[in-house]
Amino acid sequence: MAVPARTCGASQPGPARTALPWPLRGPRPGPGASGPPRPLLLLLPPLLLLPLLAAPGASAYSFPQQHTMQHWARRLEQEIDGVMRIFGGVQQLREIYKDNRNLFEVQENEPQKLVEKVAGDIESLLDRKVQALKRLADAAENFQKAHRWQDNIKEEDIVYYDAKADAELDDPESEDVERASKASTLRLDFVEDSNFKNKVNYSYTAVQIPTDIYKGSTIILNELNWTEALENVFTENRRQDPTLLWQVFGSATGVTRYYPATPWRAPKKIDLYDVRRRPWYIQGASSPKDMVIIVDVSGSVSGLTLKLMKTSVCEMLDTLSDDDYVNVASFNEKAQPVSCFTHLVQANVRNKKVFKEAVQGMVAKGTTGYKAGFEYAFDQLQNSNITRANCNKMIMMFTDGGEDRVQDVFEKYNWPNRTVRVFTFSVGQHNYDVTPLQWMACANKGYYFEIPSIGAIRINTQEYLDVLGRPMVLAGKEAKQVQWTNVYEDALGLGLVVTGTLPVFNLTQDGPGEKKNQLILGVMGIDVALNDIKRLTPNYTLGANGYVFAIDLNGYVLLHPNLKPQSNFREPVTLDFLDAELEDENKEEIRRSMIDGNRGHKQIRTLVKSLDERYIDEVTRNYTWMPIRNTNYSLGLVLPPYSTFYLQANLSDQILQVKYFEFLLPSSFESEGHVFIAPREYCKDLNASDNNTEFLKNFIELMEKVTPDSKQCNNFLLHNLILDTGITQQLVERVWRDQDLNTYSLLAVFAATDGGITRVFPNKAAEDWTENPEPFNASFYRRSLDNHGYIFKPPHQDALLRPLELENDTVGILISTAVEFSLGGRTLRPAVVGVKLDLEAWAEKFKVLASNRTHQDQPQKQCGPSSHCEMDCEVNNEDLLCVLIDDGGFLVLSNQNHQWDQVGRFFSEVDANLMLALYNNSFYTRKESYDYQAACAPPPPGNLGAAPRGVFVPTVADFLNLAWWTSAAAWSLFQQLLYGLIYHSWFQADPAEAEGSPEARESSCVMKQTQYYFGSVNASYNAIIDCGNCSRLFHAQRLTNTNLLFVVAEKPLCSQCEAGRLLQKETHSDGPEQCELVQRPRYRRGPHICFDYNATEDTSDCGRGASFPPSLSILVSLQLLLLLGLPPGPQAPVHAQASRRL
Repeated sequence: MAVPARTCGASQPGPARTALPWPLRGPRPGPGASGPPRPLLLLLPPLLLLPLLAAPGASAYSFPQQHTMQHWARRLEQEIDGVMRIFGGVQQLREIYKDNRNLFEVQENEPQKLVEKVAGDIESLLDRKVQALKRLADAAENFQKAHRWQDNIKEEDIVYYDAKADAELDDPESEDVERASKASTLRLDFVEDSNFKNKVNYSYTAVQIPTDIYKGSTIILNELNWTEALENVFTENRRQDPTLLWQVFGSATGVTRYYPATPWRAPKKIDLYDVRRRPWYIQGASSPKDMVIIVDVSGSVSGLTLKLMKTSVCEMLDTLSDDDYVNVASFNEKAQPVSCFTHLVQANVRNKKVFKEAVQGMVAKGTTGYKAGFEYAFDQLQNSNITRANCNKMIMMFTDGGEDRVQDVFEKYNWPNRTVRVFTFSVGQHNYDVTPLQWMACANKGYYFEIPSIGAIRINTQEYLDVLGRPMVLAGKEAKQVQWTNVYEDALGLGLVVTGTLPVFNLTQDGPGEKKNQLILGVMGIDVALNDIKRLTPNYTLGANGYVFAIDLNGYVLLHPNLKPQSNFREPVTLDFLDAELEDENKEEIRRSMIDGNRGHKQIRTLVKSLDERYIDEVTRNYTWMPIRNTNYSLGLVLPPYSTFYLQANLSDQILQVKYFEFLLPSSFESEGHVFIAPREYCKDLNASDNNTEFLKNFIELMEKVTPDSKQCNNFLLHNLILDTGITQQLVERVWRDQDLNTYSLLAVFAATDGGITRVFPNKAAEDWTENPEPFNASFYRRSLDNHGYIFKPPHQDALLRPLELENDTVGILISTAVEFSLGGRTLRPAVVGVKLDLEAWAEKFKVLASNRTHQDQPQKQCGPSSHCEMDCEVNNEDLLCVLIDDGGFLVLSNQNHQWDQVGRFFSEVDANLMLALYNNSFYTRKESYDYQAACAPPPPGNLGAAPRGVFVPTVADFLNLAWWTSAAAWSLFQQLLYGLIYHSWFQADPAEAEGSPEARESSCVMKQTQYYFGSVNASYNAIIDCGNCSRLFHAQRLTNTNLLFVVAEKPLCSQCEAGRLLQKETHSDGPEQCELVQRPRYRRGPHICFDYNATEDTSDCGRGASFPPSLSILVSLQLLLLLGLPPGPQAPVHAQASRRL
C-alpha cells in the first residue's frame, strides 16, 4: 500500500499519517530506570512490511524492510572485519610472539602470594616509622619531665628557626616584623630535596606558631625551650632510617616543631593553620567521640551573640573526624535538631556540611529551657539502635546564660556514673551569673569555657580535647598505641600522605606524693607519602586493568588507582571504596570482609568505568584481600582473568638487544613507523618529561651510557620494552609495509603493548596521534583488553566546544582489538592492534554499504515513476537518517554530511528524539554515579561592597550614646570588625583574592556522572516513535563483534516530539540526599581501643571564669593598640594558658 507524503502540524493535501494499530512489542526499560517523560514507542512485528512513503505523482519509496537493513548490517560487519584482518595484523602478531617464544618466559600472577608479599612489605615500611615514633614520644616525655619551668623567660633567651619569619619579614604590613627583630630567630640556608619536594635544612628543626597565639607568652617560650632537645632525636631517627619524611611534634599549646627545617608555606593573607585542628592531631589526642551539640536559641540570644554561637558550632564540628559521631540541636522551650538528622551521624565531610548550612538558619525566639535541651541530648546518646562511636560521650552546650542547673536531669540520666561529660560555653558579653554553667560542667566531668568574642572561638572550641585526653594519660603505656590516619594533603607540599600518630603525655608531678599529671603534652607524627607505599606494589606485571588497593576501618581508600583528588583541600581525602568503584552487592561484601580484618578471594561480574569516564564495561574481576598486620588497613588485589599470566623478556643475547634497540632510534621511524615509549621509571637517572619526543631522547642518551642489565635500571621494564620494540617492528615488516593504506581509506595502523611500546605507521601519522603514550593509561587499550571484538573510538568532543573542522584537519576514528594467544595452556593478552579510519572517506563508504549498490563504482539505482523502491542511506539521505553509534551513545558515522563535524558527540545532542527512543527500548542502559574528588569554581560573589554578612549594625542613637561605647556590644563589635579582616567567612570575598588565589578559585565539590552502555537487547527491532503527525519509523541493530549500534530512521519533520533530552555531560551536584543516606549507613568499625574513663581522674579542674563590665579607659587603650598595629598581648589565650599549667 502507498501512503501519501508526511505532514507536520497544519493539514496538508492528503490524509495525515496516524499511529499504526500494531500491538506494543519489544523489551521494556530495566528496573529502576529513570529519565525524562518517554513518548509512546510502538515496535513493529519483525516480518511485517513497513508502510510505503510516496509523494503524489512521484516515485514511491518505502522505508527499508527489516531483512534489507539486516543485509546492510552484515555488509558493514564484513567490511570492518575484512579491514581488520588485512591491516590489523592480529593473526600475524600472534605468530610473531610464538616465533619469538625463546625470547621470553611466561610468568604467573598468584594473587594470594602477591597480596601476602605486598602486605608484608607495607607492614615493614610502617613498622620502621612506628619505631621512630616511639623513640620520639619517649624522648619528648623525658625532656619535658626534666625541664624546669621558667616564669621570667624572655623571647631573646630562645633561639629557634621561625618557619614563618621569612614570609613575615617580606611583608611590611605584618605586625610580627618588630617582634621578629626582638626574638633570636635563626636565618637558615636550604637545599632542594626531591624526597620532600621542597627546600630543606637537615641541621635544624623549624617552628610554626598559629597567628592567633602570642609568641612571647611564657608558656610558648617554655615550650620552645624544652622541645629544642627533640632536634637531636629527629636527626638520629633520620640517620637510622634515611627514608623518613616529616617528623612532627604538635604541642597542645599550638606549637609545631618539625624536621627537617623548611620555610612555612604561608598563604597570601593570614595563616590560620593550627596543628591542634589537623585530623592527625585530633585522632592521636583522644579516643573516638559521640557528641551532641545543643544551642540556646531563646529570645535573649540575639544579633551578635547568635552569630558567635553559629560560628562556634561550625568550629566545633571541625574538631571532629570520621571516627566520631555527632548531632546538633537548638532549644528554647523545646529542643529540635537543626537539620534533617534525627540521630547521631558520622562526622564526615558531607554530614558536617549539612550541619553547618543548617546552623545558619537558627533563629532566636522564646524562653530558655535547659531541661528540654539536655533531655534531648541524653536521649540521643542513649540510642543504641544506631551506628556510633561507643567511646567518649559528651554534650556541648552553647548559651548566653541562665539560672537553671537542671540537676534533676543529671540525676536521671548521668549520675552516679557520669558516663557523659558536659561542656558548657558562655557566649557573648553579658552580666549573667555563670555559676550554674560552671556547676553543670564541674558536676559532669566536663569543662566550662567563655567565648566573649570571635577571637576566643578557635581556642576554646578545641580545648575540650585536653579533658578527653586525661584517661589516655592516666592509662599510661596501655594508651601508647600508634594510629594511622586517613589520606590527606600535606601542608608542606609532600602531596598525599598518611600519618602515624602517638600521644605524648605529661609525666611530671606537682610535688612528692602528689597525683600524677593528667595533661596530654601533644601528639607526635611521622608522615608516609602514598607514593612510597605505591612503590611496594607490583607496577606492570598486573596488566593495564589489574591493580592493588587498600582501605581503612571506615572503608576509605588508602591506595586505589581512582584516588585522584583534584585540588589541595584542608579536609582529609575520604573516598569510600564503594565510591572509588561502581558499587554493587559483591563489592559491599568484599568491603565488609576487609574492614573486619578477614582474608578472602572472590570472582565477580561487575561494571567498570573507562579511563576517560565516557564508557561502562561489564567485566570479570578476581578480588583477593587480607589485613596488613599492626595497622588499621586491609590490602586488596584486583586481577582480570586474562592477566593471570604475563610475559617476562629474556634478552640475554646482547647483539639482539642492540638490533632491537636500533628500532627505537628516530632514524628508523620513516621506514618502520613512529615509536612512542611509555614514560616509565626505567632507570634512576632517567630524566622524566611530559614531551614523549624529549623523553625518548633522554632514554636513548642514557642507554648509550648504561646497559639494560645495569643495577640502576629496572631490568624487567627495560627488557620488555626492547623485546616489544623488536616484535612490533616485525609486524611492520610482515604486514604493514607492503599494504596501501589509502586503498581502504586508512590514516594509520598501530600496535600498543604491555611492554610500553606504541608503534604508529606510517611515521607521518604520528603528527595527529593524540592517545596517551602509556598504553596502561590509554582508554582504547584498556577497553580493548576488557572486550572481545573491534572497539570503535570516535574523537572526543565536548558539547561546549566548537565542532570538528574537517576542512583543515583529517579526523580519524580508532578501531582496536586485543591480541590473545595461548602457550602451553596459558592465555595471554600482551598487545592491542588497530587502524585509524579517515572519517570523510568512511562516511561515504558507509553510505554505499547501507544502500542498494553492491560497490562504490556501481551507478546509483533509480526508481521509476510507476515502481516502488526501498529507500537507502545513499540515494535517500534527505529523508533517511543512517548512523553508527558506539556503546557509550556517541556518534561514530552518519550519512548526513552536516553531522560529520558532530562525530564523537553524545547522540542526544545530535538527535535527542531518536536517542531517547533507543534508551526507552533498552538498547541503552544508564548508570549514574558521583565524583567526590572534583574541584569547582566558587559561585560569583554577590553584592560586593555591601555591608559584612551577619554583622550587628548599631543605630545612630547607639553612636550618640556614650553608654553604648562602653558596653559589651561595642567591644564585641570592634573585635568582630578586626577579626573580620582575618576570618574570611565573616565578610564578602575580596575580588582580588578571588582572582589570584588558588584556594579562592576552586573548592571541593561533587559532580554527577552519567554513562550509557548497551542494554539487554541483542536482536534487531523496527519501531515507531509515536508523535502524531511527527511520528518516525526507525530500525536499530547491534553489529556483531563490534561495540556499534546501526540505526536507520526517518528524518524528523518537526520538533514538537522532543519530550526530553538525555544528558551525558558531567554536572555539578549536591550528591545523593544525605538525609536518606544516614538512614542506611555503610558498614564501618571504629578503632579497637577506647580510653574514656579512669577511676583516678581528677575532675576538679573544670573551668573558671568571671563576667565583668569593661571600663571605657581599657576599651579605648586596647583598641588604640590594635589599630596602631602594636603587638597585642596574650589576651585571648590567657585562660587557655592558665589551664595548661594546672
